[in-house]
Amino acid sequence: MATTVNSAEIRQWIADFVAETLPAATLEEVVTRLDNAIIARIPELRDRDMRRDLAASSRAHAVAVLSGLTQDRIEYPVPEEAHAFARTVARRGYDVRLLLRVYHLGQEAVIDYMTEVLEQRQLPPDIERSVLLRLFDRTTRWVSTSVETLTDTYMAERERGLRAAFTQRAEIVRALLDDADVDTESASARLGYRLAQRQVALVLWTDADAAPLPQGGPHSESNGETVGLLDRIVARYAAALGNGSLLTVPSGASALWAWIGVDGDLPEAADSAWSVDAPVRVAVGVPATHAAGFRGSHREAVAARHVAERARPESPRVLHYSDVEVAYLAGADEAAMRALVDRELGALAAPDAQSARLRETLHAYLRARRSPDAAAKLLGVHKNTVRYRIQRIEELLGHSLDQRGARLEIALDCVAVYGV
Repeated sequence: MATTVNSAEIRQWIADFVAETLPAATLEEVVTRLDNAIIARIPELRDRDMRRDLAASSRAHAVAVLSGLTQDRIEYPVPEEAHAFARTVARRGYDVRLLLRVYHLGQEAVIDYMTEVLEQRQLPPDIERSVLLRLFDRTTRWVSTSVETLTDTYMAERERGLRAAFTQRAEIVRALLDDADVDTESASARLGYRLAQRQVALVLWTDADAAPLPQGGPHSESNGETVGLLDRIVARYAAALGNGSLLTVPSGASALWAWIGVDGDLPEAADSAWSVDAPVRVAVGVPATHAAGFRGSHREAVAARHVAERARPESPRVLHYSDVEVAYLAGADEAAMRALVDRELGALAAPDAQSARLRETLHAYLRARRSPDAAAKLLGVHKNTVRYRIQRIEELLGHSLDQRGARLEIALDCVAVYGV
């Protein structure tokens, strides 16, 4: 007898497939594969914050669709993460067609993935056909419902005036960052921010596992509240550190780009002026001037964020590019960096407390231009303690610090940021 969609055998296969796919690790692999397929066709989504919001939306959709495959219901609620992604698309100034394309490419990616899974499992043709028909029907309804609902979300975001204000600003900022041919005087006037000045770029974001802010309803704008929080933090920085000139651009549902006009030097990273509480993180570029400085300082802030996201969990919440530049450049090739650390530090790369104390002493000693007195002040110990530890370090390394001081300092910079 021919197998039908409603047969117990098909229902059991689908139930088993859902049970295998829903665990976090497996689901993450599937979501990453589907998102990669979409991003390959829509390069605008390669941006770190766009990709992060897309992944959150895809993950929430996947759970809803998978959970519904074993049930007779065919309506799927649109998750809040999807609304957040639609609002991000609007805030970035992209046309609604980009949002629609994401969902149609997503359906293609799901069908391609399921076809591959079914071929690998070599199911009987009638079962394979029935499963694909059921999946196609469900994903078509999922896309239709999502597109209709999220188009309204996108348009509401734009109609609130965000497109008029944020989109124009985002387009100018994007042109400046792309080093396009932009009249800086005109751009300054339209942005309300003087480009012909000394300025520093910042990137602010929240931890990926941060608890959501309180929500006021099923589609409340908790992401808007997060960007508001980041706005307030950067405004505080501008008041304390800058000359009153400030430009901000939302970069995602929980991320913000900012530029602050400065007249003098910035305080050290450890200064209390930079203090910020969890779940917020901040990456800071190096102050520079004019449009080239606008672009370069932002590039450095993005690089500092890259370091922060790979750094030890206990790393500072505010990270200055000038403090991690060596670690960023050396860490571009993870394997090569680890080989450098192992080669240069040897026994000092051990994870125990004594090795960590010796690494801290050596790092301070090298940064203090090999002055035991200066290193002792940095560490809060006696200078003879520094001399003793340096002697012990040279014994462990098997050579004088004079031979490979520069390479040692690079290795220590990397360990200070990424750990052993």
